[in-house]
Amino acid sequence: MLAIWVILHHIAGKGMMLEGWTASLPLAAQSLIHGGYLAVQTFFILSGFVLARSYAGARWDKPGLLRYAAARLARIYPVYLLSLVVVSPFIFDVMIRPGRTGSEKAGLLINYGFVLQGWTGGLNVGWNTPAWSLSCEFFFYLFFPLLLVWLRRAGRFTIAAVLAVAIVTPVLLAHANVPWTWKPIHHLSDFAAGIAAARIFELIETGMKRRGYWLYLPALIAGALVIVYPWVMNGTYGDVNTGLRPLNVVALIGLALGGGSMARMLSTKAAEYLGKASYSMYILHVPILWWYGRWAVRGPLHLLPGVAALVYFALVILVSAISFEWVEMPANQWIRDRVSARLRKPSLLTARAAA
Repeated sequence: MLAIWVILHHIAGKGMMLEGWTASLPLAAQSLIHGGYLAVQTFFILSGFVLARSYAGARWDKPGLLRYAAARLARIYPVYLLSLVVVSPFIFDVMIRPGRTGSEKAGLLINYGFVLQGWTGGLNVGWNTPAWSLSCEFFFYLFFPLLLVWLRRAGRFTIAAVLAVAIVTPVLLAHANVPWTWKPIHHLSDFAAGIAAARIFELIETGMKRRGYWLYLPALIAGALVIVYPWVMNGTYGDVNTGLRPLNVVALIGLALGGGSMARMLSTKAAEYLGKASYSMYILHVPILWWYGRWAVRGPLHLLPGVAALVYFALVILVSAISFEWVEMPANQWIRDRVSARLRKPSLLTARAAA
């Protein structure tokens, strides 16, 4: 759902396939569609929540940390590398075209190869604009073991304090003129809020199981209102992201608790599969758009905007499913297996020496 919201936002912008259709909608609907970029904050909170649940009982010794690092790299980089392969002809074109110095071109390759866009921006090439968020994820992964050890047994007072700090810190950073290009620093609070949300879920799960709609329905309605009427944040020193942060936490906890038609819909096999393939959808939809725009929108096919958008959505979902099955899962398993095999070798050597 979140990935589709981001995609819809991108193809409804100026000069894009759904610009005209979006402009014909009521202003409230236009605001919701154009607010798709706000889904990235939810991604970060969800990332902290899922990792905290997945690693709740993890041991953070050297083998545990190595396995964790391998799993995080395997989660992100293979599909990201595929996205660069998809746009490689456009990258090559920039590399051979005059107008940039050799150091500028090398900077582009380093920027994209090492996923630094969240720190430096896309340097005006836009090969895969959503990839800036991966810089944030890698940054978050460095802090995750420390944050989890601190928060996984935290009490209500500590969790409340963490959430308060998570809401206030981005505002303080903005007013302290911390460069907005350092996006990982600005969004670390979102990730920490997700870890705190996982702890809240543990504390209230028994008493509210299957009654999460009491949380997620009001939070989703309030979040939509903040997006449609952003001026409600005027005079609060914060912005729309600030207003959405606690609402995202509440909605996430509510959906995790389950109950209600929306939670049931998101628990269907189709929704679960799309959720698994959502990372591929998110990170591949712009590279696919580079080619699709050239051939289907502005090129030989010249499809009507509405038809072009429907075909594009279908294509992104199909390619993402293929990527998930043939790239993401196999590469993830291969990297994990390689690291596990290397970690077993010293143990076997020690056992043989002892024998």
